Amino acid sequence: MDDFSVVHESTISTGWRVGSCSAVMTTPSRIVETGDGGISWSKWSVAAILGVPVAVGVGYWCWKHFGTEIGPEKKSASSGGLTRSTADVSAQRTAEADASEFVAGLKEEQNPLKKALAHKDAGNKLFKAGKYQEAIECYNMAIEVCPTDKKQDLATFYQNRAAAYEQMKMYDKVKEDCTKALELNPKYVKALQRRAKACELTKDLLQSLEDITAACILEGFQNQTTLLTADRVLKELGRKHAKEAMAKRVPIMPSKHFIKTYFSSFVEDPFTKSLKNGKESDSAEADLRGLARARQAFIQQNYEDIIPACTEEITSTDSSHKDEATVLRATFYLLLGDHDNALKDFATVIDSDKADVKLRVNALIKRASLHMQLEEPLKSIEDFALAAKLDSENSDIYHHRGQVHLLMEKMDEAIADFNKSVAINPNFPISYVQKCYSDYRHAFNTRNIEMMQEVMRAFQSAIERFPKCSECYTLYAQVLSDQQEYEKADQHFKKATEVDPENATIYVHRGLLHLQWNGDLVKAVDLITHALKLDSKCEFAHETLGTIEVQSGRINRFLENFSLAVIIAHTELEALLDDSLQARASACINVKDSRQIRKRL
Repeated sequence: MDDFSVVHESTISTGWRVGSCSAVMTTPSRIVETGDGGISWSKWSVAAILGVPVAVGVGYWCWKHFGTEIGPEKKSASSGGLTRSTADVSAQRTAEADASEFVAGLKEEQNPLKKALAHKDAGNKLFKAGKYQEAIECYNMAIEVCPTDKKQDLATFYQNRAAAYEQMKMYDKVKEDCTKALELNPKYVKALQRRAKACELTKDLLQSLEDITAACILEGFQNQTTLLTADRVLKELGRKHAKEAMAKRVPIMPSKHFIKTYFSSFVEDPFTKSLKNGKESDSAEADLRGLARARQAFIQQNYEDIIPACTEEITSTDSSHKDEATVLRATFYLLLGDHDNALKDFATVIDSDKADVKLRVNALIKRASLHMQLEEPLKSIEDFALAAKLDSENSDIYHHRGQVHLLMEKMDEAIADFNKSVAINPNFPISYVQKCYSDYRHAFNTRNIEMMQEVMRAFQSAIERFPKCSECYTLYAQVLSDQQEYEKADQHFKKATEVDPENATIYVHRGLLHLQWNGDLVKAVDLITHALKLDSKCEFAHETLGTIEVQSGRINRFLENFSLAVIIAHTELEALLDDSLQARASACINVKDSRQIRKRL
């Protein structure tokens, strides 16, 4: 072949969501953490199960840029890659001499197509020698002499000339020649890829997305390189939209179940401990003000009133509970996705030497989680370290830091943290079962069969010890699913829904299990639809159902679900991912509706 190939490399790092009382990972690369007591699969994993193009929006993670090299398809024998070096002078001279022989030989050629092909071959040799302007002149001659009915060949000549223009950074010329190539050959994937790159570099991101989406469709979404290119374009396009969306976003309180589960992930939370110890205001209920009012609102799940009530306490001139009210207000700012105000309130207590140590540590743990949401892992680890320095026997520190280490794939650190958390508080079921899970991951990664068997027994022991903890069933079900014991996994997911019937994410995971197990799309949709009935704010359910709609060809319904996901996103990263998925679906619609793509398909 005479056109050009694309080479990409990429790395993907993890992200974080608010309320993570269940930050765990599956094997080998699924990150599962939903923030409301459930576990979540990455969109890559969903795509693998569904067989659909969901390379974009990798569940809760950030992308890295990947380098792009485009050159002649003829690869060097030694490297298998692209050869363009001009350092070897003798090789250049040989290439130029060969090109001259080609041109000289044209005088003896009478067939116009053969003449055109000879010009093209001469141009390819000059291209490889780094003589791009001379190569362009050869491609010009190839185009000039080629018969007009030889559309495939003409398309190749334009495409090769576009590659030379690309090396000279003449991107308008690149787009022009790729367009001509596509007019001649609408199925020319490499021309779509090259024009997409040129459009990306000139910030024409919508056209770039449509071109790379068309390439994905033509390749049946099987080419990882093209999918990764789409991810990069979507990242750039989605970042702008996500910022705009977050700037306009009206804060939305998560579901009551989400908030309940979030607070249940803390054993040493001063506010909830005070409620359990029965510290109530002496005032009559009608006269409740400030923190007493916030406590009452919390008990009655009237969460919308908590921030105003805390503010009332904080601004009171004679308050003795300002620090506690400040941490509680910060926590609800965090849950709302109001990060700036959350950070300010947390800092007020953390930086106060007069504040109670338990309050400062609780604020540090929650701020550490927020730093992970904001893609600041080093700041997160710093906060955990300071918390451990202030109160080394606080199990919450090690429980939540263990989740962070698990997300960061730092298995040794995660295991050490969960072991410490369980040693301090052996009766906290979530830490106990996540210790089991981190041990499982370690056994899996080291291929330690004996340890794996021990871990499976530990999971069963966890269920026996904590039969009312849905997380025990959920994580064990995930492990069973990894081992392809789908029927047992389904039984444990079902048991988890019986223990915690209001937990929407469990239904989503059970739906995904049925897709992986037997491809039962109807069952999966029913379960996820039920999840949304339980919690209309469940972003994970909207995302997953939207992905399934793509598989079913109902792209407009996909957009509807992801529009809702963007609205309820709590971080710019989440909004970016969801917005990117919307952009991909919109591009699919635009591409499929065009006459050009109909010709291609």
